Amino acid sequence: MNAELVRRQYLDAMGVTVWASRYRLPNALETPACEWEEESVRAPESPSQRLHALLDDAQKAEQKRQKSTSNPESLSQIAPQETAPAAVRALLDDAPTKDAPDTPSAPAPSIESESAERPSREPVTFTLSCFCLAGRWLSLHAGELSAQEQQLLANLYRAAGVALAEPLERMTFTWPPLADGPAPEEPLEEAREGVHAFVSGAAGRHEWRLERVLWWGNAESSPLEKVLDIADGQSRTLELPVWQGPTLAALLGSADAKRALWPSLLALGEQWST
Repeated sequence: MNAELVRRQYLDAMGVTVWASRYRLPNALETPACEWEEESVRAPESPSQRLHALLDDAQKAEQKRQKSTSNPESLSQIAPQETAPAAVRALLDDAPTKDAPDTPSAPAPSIESESAERPSREPVTFTLSCFCLAGRWLSLHAGELSAQEQQLLANLYRAAGVALAEPLERMTFTWPPLADGPAPEEPLEEAREGVHAFVSGAAGRHEWRLERVLWWGNAESSPLEKVLDIADGQSRTLELPVWQGPTLAALLGSADAKRALWPSLLALGEQWST
């Protein structure tokens, strides 16, 4: 009974309300009669003041215990519910408990390191135009292509020696698929998964055997550069080697850009014929 009273005192000192049923619930069995301790009316004290008072009592009990160590009989007179002052002091954050080993506190992570590790939550939106060349090579372009740009693309492949039995057929993929959908936690990673699923699904339906990606774009024209995750001539998103050229819009208005692209196109035609 003493332990229960001390437990309630500590909970009350910490500001935790103790609830006990004192009335019979409807249709409940009768509870044997017992005596309830009536709460004494006292001046209101803050939880911090009550904890400090309990701390003083615990310190006195500790001193009494130290004086009585030579007398075993006096030890039995000390209330077993008295708590070491270190445990109560730990609640006040004045000092650590004696049982806790001294461990160096880890330095707080800086704001710069947290921002570097945290993935960006900037929304990723784009439209991808896709052409498949004989089920082997995948020609990717940012945005919707005009009829003039599509005609230029067909002429470039023809001039490079990429012979196609059928005219180019365009497919488009827009991200995100739902304009008013919930905001993703990792927009870039989910966009990569969406492009991978789109290409894999189209390859499975049309029985493509993809060998290479032809990416006509740059980092400034679209976020697709990051979505494709191009590094060292490889798209880690599509797990395919990448040949990269300028945008078709840049080629339309510049004869110098077309002349600069010509050696790369010839090398591309040679790879196509092998």
